Amino acid sequence: MKNYDLMYILMPDLDDAALAAEGEALQKILTDNGAKITGVNTNDWGMRDLAYPIKKQTKGYYVVVTFSAEPVAVKEFNRIVALDPKVLRFLITVANN
Repeated sequence: MKNYDLMYILMPDLDDAALAAEGEALQKILTDNGAKITGVNTNDWGMRDLAYPIKKQTKGYYVVVTFSAEPVAVKEFNRIVALDPKVLRFLITVANN
């Protein structure tokens, strides 16, 4: 298993309950495919300005998650999240651990 860092940006108009539910849903996609969340907790960066508008939004809610998984779990996550309208952008990188 490799270690990965996931950063995703959620729509700014989501309330606290919706943000929590979406975060849990995204982590569930990973864990359902055999990934293990390795960070103590998710690193919520909160609402921040975007460098450029994405889907007509100028702000977004940033979250960083560290996990370990097989490449097939990452591929499945990419496939599912690309269709999620609540996610403005996401990026998975291989961690240097």
